[in-house]
Amino acid sequence: MARVSKSARQPIERTSPSPTLAAAARVLSLEAEALRAIETALGAGLGAAVERTVDLLFAVRGRVVVSGMGKSGHVARKIGATLASTGTPALFVHPAEASHGDLGMITRDDAVLALSNSGETAELADIITHCRRFSIPLLGMVGRGDSTLGRASDIVLALPRMPEACPMGLAPTTSTTMMLALGDALAVALLDKRGFSKESFQALHPGGKLGRKLVRVLDLYHTGDAVPLVAPATAMTEALLEMSRKSFGCVGVIDARRHLVGIITDGDLRRHMAHGLLDRTVDEVMTPNPKTILPEVLASEALGRMTAANGGKGITSLFVADAEGRAVGILHIHDCLRAGVDMDVADPRDGE
Repeated sequence: MARVSKSARQPIERTSPSPTLAAAARVLSLEAEALRAIETALGAGLGAAVERTVDLLFAVRGRVVVSGMGKSGHVARKIGATLASTGTPALFVHPAEASHGDLGMITRDDAVLALSNSGETAELADIITHCRRFSIPLLGMVGRGDSTLGRASDIVLALPRMPEACPMGLAPTTSTTMMLALGDALAVALLDKRGFSKESFQALHPGGKLGRKLVRVLDLYHTGDAVPLVAPATAMTEALLEMSRKSFGCVGVIDARRHLVGIITDGDLRRHMAHGLLDRTVDEVMTPNPKTILPEVLASEALGRMTAANGGKGITSLFVADAEGRAVGILHIHDCLRAGVDMDVADPRDGE
């Protein structure tokens, strides 16, 4: 009979989570459950209200004015910022400030989205009255549809009744998570309805990494007389003058239809220096079939190509050609760096 070691007979000790981790897990579980509940509610009455809200906000001629007090106000600010950054003009109006003159920021062409879990936030009273007086659409995101805000609203976005994650059931936690998620859902639904594109996003996000990542070649490249171009039969003396005048360290060679057929770089000059360089023509010195890029390509991809070219040694300039192969401009690596399209932004996968 085989002997079982003493250590093998001892029960495995299972360590329970610390009180801190247990509390954190409980909060996350409750809030995840609330998000599932709000998703389920989209298949019922909430879904119809969301569709009506998106249609109304899509058609509004002015802006979406978002308001709320306390924690709901913080969420309202974020919803307003998300709407504005995804193609729906929006702003936040503090309900207390509204009562002291900021009601003038809300016009007849606007729509108001008011957030209040209880639906009884006293500070929203003047905004509600203002909306009713001037027939401004009022949308209420509330925890109780039969509340004062719910009854006054043209469309009620009623949140499922879920317990707050706070053990006392008092601090806004689960309710604000649902508000934030529903606000994101409205913003993205509007984004889809507007056909909001990457180009639209870049236009509204020129700063920061996201904006830099979406800058295209056509936003940065040089065109017209700034582009160093010569014909194949041009004397090398004239080509050298063109390179010096344009200061890109290269010159493109184009045929009669402006198709880019070659390029002369500093490297080409060094290779032909001992072979009567100044007595030759451009077509005798140029490197044929140069690398080009389309104007619509992201600048991050252009930067990636320049740094990876020449066996990883890199190049400093890249000619821009249209779909027919005609030279339309030139992009220098410094143009990308000045625009903040740095190596952290450039990713070869961006061009796939």
